[in-house]
Amino acid sequence: MAADAAPSGAQRTFGDFAPALVDYTDNVLFGQVWERPELAPRDRSLITVASLLTSGSTEQLTFHLAKARDNGLTETELIEAITHLAFYAGWPKAMSAMTVAKNLFRGDN
Repeated sequence: MAADAAPSGAQRTFGDFAPALVDYTDNVLFGQVWERPELAPRDRSLITVASLLTSGSTEQLTFHLAKARDNGLTETELIEAITHLAFYAGWPKAMSAMTVAKNLFRGDN
């Protein structure tokens, strides 16, 4: 990380507690994997949101739904993806993911 760069989310969350995980997150996952040209960032985001939903990893969805919007997916497309996945991943997982989406997109708690 450059001296003048803001700390990454991993650095803010784990700092000195888990430096190897921070390094892998910042440099391998977001530095190498997300930058591969074979998939557009928009596609990577949609795949990631789907994977997080199907695995029930809703604690990571807030970040990745926001990143998906930054990568060109609309709120309508993300809501539709979550709705579609309800039939493949399970209703409770989709409902949990939709709650995260609603909180993020509308600020509801």
